[in-house]
Amino acid sequence: MIDRLEMFVALAQERHFGRAAERIGVTQPTLSSALKALEESLGVQLVHRGSRFQGLTVEGERAYVRALSLIADARALRDEMRAARDVLTGDLRLGVVPTALPMVADLVAPFFDRHPGVRFQIMSRTSAEILDQVDDNLIDAGITYLDAAATARREAVPLFAESYCLLVAAGDERAARESIGWAELGDLPLCLLTRDMQNRRIVDRNLSEAGVAPMPMVESNSYMALLGHVLTGRWASVVPNKLAEILTATAAVAAVPIEGGNAATVGLIVAPRDPHTPALAALIAQARAMAG
Repeated sequence: MIDRLEMFVALAQERHFGRAAERIGVTQPTLSSALKALEESLGVQLVHRGSRFQGLTVEGERAYVRALSLIADARALRDEMRAARDVLTGDLRLGVVPTALPMVADLVAPFFDRHPGVRFQIMSRTSAEILDQVDDNLIDAGITYLDAAATARREAVPLFAESYCLLVAAGDERAARESIGWAELGDLPLCLLTRDMQNRRIVDRNLSEAGVAPMPMVESNSYMALLGHVLTGRWASVVPNKLAEILTATAAVAAVPIEGGNAATVGLIVAPRDPHTPALAALIAQARAMAG
């Protein structure tokens, strides 16, 4: 039954028979047969059929929500039994906002010291994607900004407060300064993240509160693209201090701390399930230790 539910969930999420079959490693006929068997077992039609996927029925929508919970419970039971028999093992899927990627090793490395049998898959995701994927059990946990949307209906562990730096080329006249104010950024040719990124909205808010209208000359959803523009010496950018530590490892760029403004809290979020898998419960414990 669990295998059939996993196939059904994959189809509901991919909304395409071929992609769903590829995702779970079966042939399309096997997926179709499993779905038919699940419908016969439940006594209802779950999927509108046609030449291609046409959506879930009303019963299918209800079954999808229940299936997510059943699959999570089955995975927790399986991992718990493994943990009771042997050392802690399993896989953990983490979705991380791009600004927090440099600090993930601070959480994962000490976790590995205690639980070397657990494997991690770390994926860069936007804050909105992380919330959706935590709720849909596509990832086990997310590292994102702990605003009201992230903490609603979810467990959260604060990890650190994000502060910001002005990133400039090493030859820029501001490179030697000990700090700079948000209001002073108004005259600079800035390159910033795109507005769909949570970090950009935080930067915009700090600029606006300092009386600066955010008008970047270049926007990108990639910090590597922003770094490339800063290296030309023609642009400056605003980056979190954790990321600045990595980018300034080369002498080609300098990071100037920005005074004042509002710091955003970044933390770990998970769906409120009881119990969590042993591996996820251990990760939550490590996050709390790191925060402490």
